[in-house]
Amino acid sequence: MKTDIEIAHEVELEKIAKVADKLGIKKNQIISYGPYMAKIPCEMITPKKTRKSKLILVTAITPTRAGIGKTTVSIGLSLGLNKIGRLTSVALREPSLGPVFGMKGGAAGGGYAQVLPMENINLHFTGDFHAITSANNTIAALLDNYIYQHRDQADGIKQVLWKRVLDVNDRSLRQIITGLGGLTNGIPAETGFDITPASEIMAILCLAENQDDLKRRIEKILLGYTYSGKPFTVKDLGIAGAITVLLKEAIHPNLVQTTENTPAFIHGGPFANIAHGCNSVIATKMAMNFSEFVVTEAGFGADLGAEKFLNIKCRKAGIQPALSVLVVTSQALKMHGGVAVKLIKEQNREGLIKGFENMDRHIDNLKSFGQKVLVAFNKYDFDSDEEIGLIKAHCEQQEVGFAVNDAFAKGGEGAVELAQKVIELTEEKTHKPIHFTYKDTDRIERKIEKIAQKIYGARRVLFSEKALAMIPKFEAMGAEQYPVCIAKTQYSFSDDEKAYGAVRDFDFHINDLVLNNGAEFIVAIAGKIMRMPGLPKEPQAKNIDMFDGEIVGLS
Repeated sequence: MKTDIEIAHEVELEKIAKVADKLGIKKNQIISYGPYMAKIPCEMITPKKTRKSKLILVTAITPTRAGIGKTTVSIGLSLGLNKIGRLTSVALREPSLGPVFGMKGGAAGGGYAQVLPMENINLHFTGDFHAITSANNTIAALLDNYIYQHRDQADGIKQVLWKRVLDVNDRSLRQIITGLGGLTNGIPAETGFDITPASEIMAILCLAENQDDLKRRIEKILLGYTYSGKPFTVKDLGIAGAITVLLKEAIHPNLVQTTENTPAFIHGGPFANIAHGCNSVIATKMAMNFSEFVVTEAGFGADLGAEKFLNIKCRKAGIQPALSVLVVTSQALKMHGGVAVKLIKEQNREGLIKGFENMDRHIDNLKSFGQKVLVAFNKYDFDSDEEIGLIKAHCEQQEVGFAVNDAFAKGGEGAVELAQKVIELTEEKTHKPIHFTYKDTDRIERKIEKIAQKIYGARRVLFSEKALAMIPKFEAMGAEQYPVCIAKTQYSFSDDEKAYGAVRDFDFHINDLVLNNGAEFIVAIAGKIMRMPGLPKEPQAKNIDMFDGEIVGLS
């Protein structure tokens, strides 16, 4: 079997102007980044046009550590829809260097369902992540300078909340001391780094509607509190304009192509376990502006990505999926059915059936939002017809659609069945308005409790004293109306990453609350989740190299 990068190199790429032309975007309207990548100015979105497009959300059951293939399925579905004559774009997040060089390798799809040029997309792309990192850390530098220059001020800054970020997993930077070496080097302080996808700047970029909204949100960022307890924001620093300037190109969504030369919008990259896990509102609406169908994905399992997509992104952006596609693999089902991870590729009828409990919970959760659900079985070469038949029969009992996706091996042809099922389920506009898990007017604690109990299956939520102490401060700033973004492990419904299956009636622990005032949501940090991941014992970086001018090892 050829590697992803070998398949990518065999594809004859079309010039990006030709790809744009398929959407009705003229050559003089694109901002070219070489022959195969471009940015499309965000001003080109016309709200009236977006309302005519059908948005398809791709999510998944609780994944294994190797993932579940959501991006590959998303790309494959877009290929399948184009194959049967429906003008379709896929709208995805940008890969982070953390996973690319850490656990997973590339994040541009796989096999014959990729977005291209995959090397560029996986490595720096058009520089959006660097712009976000630079904007975040410029705020940190200017804040430190303000503290230094006003160190004798009576009502100076007592508590700093803002951290620096880096787009590489580095556990050594989670907690650090800055300002050592004498007064001229600043004032010593305890701080730390988050990974760039966890930056509030990333969340703001992905939720902003336009450049004016971007600046408005940047002004609102809460940086800390003064000695008198007054919130201190970017607006108080007077630098929102400068930070907006650093993001002037990053706000425009990126246009590339798939392995079958169909359009792909890739923009923004928050993780769903520590952030809201969706590509930018601007990219989604841009794709909807020019396409009959738009396929988009939300990170990790439906308890994380889909919940935040619906409760945060759809609530604030005024968009709604016509259908939710739930990606399933036999390996994930068996893992959640109690089969040892090293054995999940082997046939195991009992383990597979036991794993249905996890899938059913995700189906029920999506239905609770009023969503139609289609289960997409992401096929691997070791999957048997017997096990696929068991899953299909169970889906029929659950009264949800089922289709096999074989786009990894066959490209668009392998996703025609899935595409036809999507057409069938969205032909009639019978989807209900989204039934959100909580109301805007619910108290902060109640919003978190509703997600934990209704979506995760928790018995109760236990708040730390630190978390409870933050709530009055947030309420005083008017943040009680904000949605909540729970940061938790992606490997379980609970906050225990080893509790596989469909665990219920557990205590769910909220250890801290963070106000992302510019992004306009509250982050609730659960269990032992960290906003700066570490690298594995054998990082993927060891497999990446360059020979004769060609990159190898990206997968």
